[in-house]
Amino acid sequence: MAPPGRGALPAGLYVVATPIGNLEDVTLRALRVLRDADLIAAEDTRRTRILLQAHGLDTPLVSYHAHNQARQGSALLRRLQTGARVALVTDAGTPGISDPGFHLVRACREAGVPVVPVPGPSAVAAVLSVAGVPADRFVFEGFLPPRPGRRLARLEALRALDRPVVLYEGPHRLAGTLAAIQTVFGDAEVVLAREVTKRFEEFRRGTAGTLRALVEQTGVRGEVTLVVNPHGARPVDAGGDRDEVDASADWADTESLPQ
Repeated sequence: MAPPGRGALPAGLYVVATPIGNLEDVTLRALRVLRDADLIAAEDTRRTRILLQAHGLDTPLVSYHAHNQARQGSALLRRLQTGARVALVTDAGTPGISDPGFHLVRACREAGVPVVPVPGPSAVAAVLSVAGVPADRFVFEGFLPPRPGRRLARLEALRALDRPVVLYEGPHRLAGTLAAIQTVFGDAEVVLAREVTKRFEEFRRGTAGTLRALVEQTGVRGEVTLVVNPHGARPVDAGGDRDEVDASADWADTESLPQ
């Protein structure tokens, strides 16, 4: 059930963080904003509708993603300029982090439309908090370039920064990315997190080489976050330091929705 109201929601764009997996990971403020907004602009309306239904909300939804951001962004800006209250949400986590949300935020800033952050879940912060690496300084790179040469060049630049690096990766590119990390970072410690906050949440620690061998042997499904720690102690084998929420979960299992 949505929390009780605290007065009318002022006009403007609300950048709302939503769960990265577990639907309970949403703040009371986020629920209030999602309830009281005139419209929710969602990267994936299907996933956002599941969140709304889970919390008894029925706010209208429109899609706003990388393929329609120019056209839809203009339409949303016109509505905002007339005094609408629009909530911007990404596929999961905090909008503007590895998604096109910043385009709408920039347009609103330039047009004088209020932009309000509603903070909450972030895969970067969630994984770093349990990775066991020093995170007073780190680099978030998001997704690396798909072409091998450019990927290696980017990793070389990141290695020169001499601090932990956080990456996002899809399962189909994971082995190639781990191979590139091995080439550039050698035996540096790597933490691989998949399906964070979901039923089959799992963390593995090892070198890029041991993790790559595991991925190539068994395959992997689900969303992956990697932390490369260039100053880590000599890591254990990928299977020797394993932290699982569900001990019966198989490496290749995944759940698209939390239980």
